[in-house]
Amino acid sequence: MENSLLADLEWRGLIAQSTDRKELDQLLSKPTTLYLGIDPTAPSMHLGNLVVFLVLRRFQLAGHNPIALVGGATGLVGDPSGKNDERILNEEKTVSEWVAKIKKQVEKVLDFKDKKAAAKLVNNLDWTKPVSALEFLRDIGKHFSVNQMLAKDSVANRLASVGISYTEFSYQVLQSFDYLELYRRHNCKLQIGGSDQWGNIVAGLDLIRKVEGGAAHALTVPLLTKSDGSKFGKTASGAIWLDDQMTSAYEFFQFWLNSEDADLPKLLKVFSMKSRVEIEQLIESVKIDPGARQAHRELAREMTSLIHGAGMTQKVEEAAKALFGQGEISELDLPTLDAALGQLPRTTVKKGDPFPSWIELLVATGVVDSKSAARRILKEGGAYLNNKRVESEDFTPTKSDLLQGKYLLLRKGKRDLAAVEIVG
Repeated sequence: MENSLLADLEWRGLIAQSTDRKELDQLLSKPTTLYLGIDPTAPSMHLGNLVVFLVLRRFQLAGHNPIALVGGATGLVGDPSGKNDERILNEEKTVSEWVAKIKKQVEKVLDFKDKKAAAKLVNNLDWTKPVSALEFLRDIGKHFSVNQMLAKDSVANRLASVGISYTEFSYQVLQSFDYLELYRRHNCKLQIGGSDQWGNIVAGLDLIRKVEGGAAHALTVPLLTKSDGSKFGKTASGAIWLDDQMTSAYEFFQFWLNSEDADLPKLLKVFSMKSRVEIEQLIESVKIDPGARQAHRELAREMTSLIHGAGMTQKVEEAAKALFGQGEISELDLPTLDAALGQLPRTTVKKGDPFPSWIELLVATGVVDSKSAARRILKEGGAYLNNKRVESEDFTPTKSDLLQGKYLLLRKGKRDLAAVEIVG
């Protein structure tokens, strides 16, 4: 019978490729040390990174010993996988700062205090930097066939287009060296990663076999796409990051809440730690009553609590309700307002200038295309300022209406929101 963890990963659609499944199954019948690496190519992880780190979390919950490798060395070089041109090489100081930030995010996903299966954080700069170029070429480089490296898809694609530097060409050797070192230091026998890392991981298996005469395993996770085939984790404003300075907790929560119904079954399976029974019940709820968005809300709460904490999750959920009149909007603090109103259609009024009328402001935000349309909304009872109904065509906000001295919230009907921001 197959290992229950592998069976669960299969059901969730989280296995793209693996080494011999029977041997891997046997390895995982007892606590096993495995690792996942991430390069600090930005100051934060994004949702694509989180997909694979949550797989590492699933291994830990099943009793295995996870190692999270943050690539202080490989981050200085750049992986050619998935790139059409050379990565910009960042300064060592910048990479070091990003390593520290990513480590804090990893600590939210993995348990470093578990007595039986405590996670470890490692930095490959610790064992790469002390090795001289000559040592590396003699002891590691001699085990790699250039012919095999040239056949790797990411290398072949680059050679056929813009070419590739020796620096990025060498990335596979560096990643293989990581696997060898973790095999030696921690008896690490499984590496996981995104499906674009298969070639690099297998190269590490070959190096372990040639240098140590040992055997190890590989398992990759599919790159996640939406139901329409587009890349997951991207919005009109860019990637969804785990750092709240790059993607606010409010925007993070709203991303999950506003996910397409067609994507929910996959998102629940990939991201949620809920059981199969619970997930199937939530998937069914989308079919029965899609308007209630119960499954979307459960996933938004679970993911936002994991990354930003339960307290912040409650705060952003209350903010979302307040925007639509289900809470007191005047009680929201300025950072929450900045986040909540940041993605809305908006117009600005210069500080000290007189306010236009509500009708003129709504037109200026672009929510309606004419004053006559705005008047019609007002006559039908669908005009609101800060969730209070506007009843006069001449109504003009005053300074006392400002939220935190900076914003006005306009609403058309039940759901169409816009913001007015005071600037200057």
